[in-house]
Amino acid sequence: MSTPPADDTTAGDAAGTTVDARDNNFLGDFWVNFKRWNLKAVRNPFVLVVSLIQPIIFLVLFTQVFGGIASGAINQGGMSITYETYLVPAIAMQVALAAAATSGVGLVNDIEQGMFEKVLVTPMSRVGVFAGKSGAELLRIAIQIGIILGLGLLIGASIETGFVGALGIVAVGILFSIWFMSFSNIVAVLTRDQESTIIGANLLQFPLLFVSSAFLPISSLPGWIQTVAMFNPVTYGVDAARAIILDQDVMTVLEVTAFDGIWNTLVPAIAILLVLDIVLGSVAVLLLRRATSADAQ
Repeated sequence: MSTPPADDTTAGDAAGTTVDARDNNFLGDFWVNFKRWNLKAVRNPFVLVVSLIQPIIFLVLFTQVFGGIASGAINQGGMSITYETYLVPAIAMQVALAAAATSGVGLVNDIEQGMFEKVLVTPMSRVGVFAGKSGAELLRIAIQIGIILGLGLLIGASIETGFVGALGIVAVGILFSIWFMSFSNIVAVLTRDQESTIIGANLLQFPLLFVSSAFLPISSLPGWIQTVAMFNPVTYGVDAARAIILDQDVMTVLEVTAFDGIWNTLVPAIAILLVLDIVLGSVAVLLLRRATSADAQ
């Protein structure tokens, strides 16, 4: 007779006794996993450094190499914006993409090292386990975006909305990163292979960035890119962050006039990102629940 699978309420310990998972506290389970993933990041700083190096190179090189040409394109409408200020929101979203891509890699490492199965047989809440992991990753994304904003100020960018605006950009970056973090974990669960997860997540980063409003105004790009940009999540993340840094409405792919000023950009951009987060997040949770049920048997 087969042994029934372990569920979220009971799990066997090494002595053969049964432990009631309901004795566990969600916040405690969240905190344990939050600390665990942060410790893994501290002990392996290479991933953090790599996810920052490329965006920093883009920020420095693009402003130096394309700054003069791009400034003409972004100031055609009589505006007076430096390319440094225009580019910083895009690099902040690039950091969020790069950091979110590593989420699935961490999950695959756990699977390959057997830690995934060990966690499953503990009485910890599945929601607490994955919420703690996601919380640690979102904290690192927030810190990395803060570093990019600080570097942007050093090279001449300005944030018209001040410190509150900087916090708003970090919040947009976190909201923006969740959908791609979910996608990375979806690839990880489906492939259970580190190389496939890295390729799958990284393959989309540059195309998404370049067919969006990240580096140049949409109006200066070819028609087919303008069409693709309308369906590109990067456009909405970058536009939301750019509206905050410039303190004005910058939405170019949607005509929204129901609100005032920057809210004509923020409201639709945030709504679209929330829907995307919910859809991909739900798929990721569903696949993770199926994976944990199969591995716990």
